[in-house]
Amino acid sequence: MNKSEKPRGDGARAGALQLLQAVASGATLDEAEGVLEDLPPAGRARARRLAREVLRRVDRADALLAPFVNRRPRPEIQWLLRLAVVEMHALGEAPHGVVSTAVALARQMGKKGQAAAGMVNAVLRRASEAGEAWAALPAQQMPVWLRKPVGRAWGNAAALAIEAAHEAGAPLDLTPRPDREAPGEALPTGSHRLPSGTQVSALAGFEAGDWWVQDAAAAMAVRVLDPQPGEQIADLCAAPGGKTLQLAAAGARVTAIDISGARLERVAQNLERCELAATLIETDALEWRPAAPLDAVLLDAPCSATGTIRRHPELPLIRDGSALPGLIELQSKLIDHALDLLAPGGRLVFATCSLLQAEGEDQLAATLSRHPDLTVERPDLPGIAPEWITPEGALRLRPDLWPDRGGMDGFFIVRLRKPLSPT
Repeated sequence: MNKSEKPRGDGARAGALQLLQAVASGATLDEAEGVLEDLPPAGRARARRLAREVLRRVDRADALLAPFVNRRPRPEIQWLLRLAVVEMHALGEAPHGVVSTAVALARQMGKKGQAAAGMVNAVLRRASEAGEAWAALPAQQMPVWLRKPVGRAWGNAAALAIEAAHEAGAPLDLTPRPDREAPGEALPTGSHRLPSGTQVSALAGFEAGDWWVQDAAAAMAVRVLDPQPGEQIADLCAAPGGKTLQLAAAGARVTAIDISGARLERVAQNLERCELAATLIETDALEWRPAAPLDAVLLDAPCSATGTIRRHPELPLIRDGSALPGLIELQSKLIDHALDLLAPGGRLVFATCSLLQAEGEDQLAATLSRHPDLTVERPDLPGIAPEWITPEGALRLRPDLWPDRGGMDGFFIVRLRKPLSPT
């Protein structure tokens, strides 16, 4: 099945295979969404779910399949085998139906797929009986460029726990408006949590704009900033906009800056749904300056996004760490620019959804070296465990925290304050 073909047969499974092949070509799942346009909403949702579950277990699936294949199949057949193995052993689907559908999908893949159908049938029948072998396999490892620094920072046990959290995936977190209610379990930090796969638009309060979707860790950045009513605050690199909504809901006068007009349109839609207001400006954050100095700046800077692998499992397959030096340089420039926008005594929250200390702890150290007059203000918020706070006073969040609640994204968050007068 090539990229130009539309899903046929079992549409959700065929769509999942197209998503997986697009990822193999370097696309994110979001970028590959177009291949699902002919599926109904429920089919698109199932295709995305299947693709994510496979991406979380590619190595496990290959390890289970290895004894049953004489040579590595063509890429599209290998993805089909992986999908079937994950359905049987991770998702608990009935083996007979999974094998039958996989054979049918193989036969839709042209002459080479038809020729492989018998092999697919034989391999999957053997793989269906390997439940004990599947259970004994470890969770998928992070790529070496990520696992090595994570292991150096927090040890192998933490790296293993993070990998287990990546495989488990992410629940659905909501941030309620201060004067509204949200469904789900109330978390200690103020977010609300529902199981993964919950249909967002069907939840109570969606149409009324009582809440928005936002990971519990991401929501902590604005809580660390502590916006006050009437303050002039810029949200640099604002999209997808959860933090803009938080700032506006707190009563701040918010200017949201992002280089992407399409992403800002999504921010505008959410602001309208939640009956909140902010000024949206499409421009490079490094080029923007306000008319007057600001009370505060929130900078959720572009980064490796390695803290979001729970919800974006394709990232380890399409990134190799080569962009990291450029991202670190850009973060430094954005920090310096953000500080220049602040009034005396103003505060900056710098955040990255990264597991890498190079984009967190090391970035903070470099900032304090360039700006020794800054003060790091330790967070004092409900639900934050003392061990989440670094010796320097920043907040270090990881996917393996809250294991009994379903974890959280990886984030580094620090609040910096400018002096009231030049030193």
